[in-house]
Amino acid sequence: MTETNVAATIDATLDEPRLITEAGPAARVAAIVEPVLNGLGFRLVRVRLSGRDGITLQIMAERPDGSFGIDECEASSRAISPVLDVEDPISGAYHLEMSSPGIDRPLMRFSDFLRWSGHEVKIEMAIPFDGRKRFRGLLLGAEDGHAIVRISDAPADAPDTFRLPIADIGEARLVMTDALIREALRRDKALREGDDEDDSDDESGTEEAGEEIAVRILPPKKMPVKKDAKSPWAGKPVAKHANKNSPTKNPPGKPGRKSTAKETH
Repeated sequence: MTETNVAATIDATLDEPRLITEAGPAARVAAIVEPVLNGLGFRLVRVRLSGRDGITLQIMAERPDGSFGIDECEASSRAISPVLDVEDPISGAYHLEMSSPGIDRPLMRFSDFLRWSGHEVKIEMAIPFDGRKRFRGLLLGAEDGHAIVRISDAPADAPDTFRLPIADIGEARLVMTDALIREALRRDKALREGDDEDDSDDESGTEEAGEEIAVRILPPKKMPVKKDAKSPWAGKPVAKHANKNSPTKNPPGKPGRKSTAKETH
């Protein structure tokens, strides 16, 4: 099978369902926050709970075109925090971390497997396929609900291309490579240039057309800069804020929740 056999039109819409989903408390959080994100024009990518630094609730989101910046992180975090406070799906205090999917992103939707065709991927099956759970190789694309992967460790007399049911995948993510970094940078630049062109067109339009343009959800806010030497995006801005229930503002004896929004590439 070749890449041309699995070519398809990428249809990444706001309401495209995730084929790889969470379980347990993370699933409850996902059910709460996904409608909120959709209302802002964003898509939920993944929810994950971890035990580092106490309890950290990580929520990844993006626009349908794959972009997601500091302003979007801030807007999402501020919209989600009060909803989580009311619904209270997690017992005890926790840190809320809002981020973009990053370069070595998880693949959750059918369109993800199409969009990132041609790059290396790591897949762990929730249900074993052909007697194995782990696959690593070149993502050729997707069709009929299956991800097509060509592995490099197949024996000489065995097939090297597999059609993996996406619904049976437990986790799939891109592998950080030089080619992936170059492609991510190229796409980011293209999206930014597209935004600049849109802004230029809007300014040259009529006053009536300008009145129909929606302003950003949150006003611009000066953000601190965090440097991470291990990240290829070291030096990118990281936005942080604590909601009104932060431990620093809560009455004594009542644990609070700290909301942190950051852009991860």
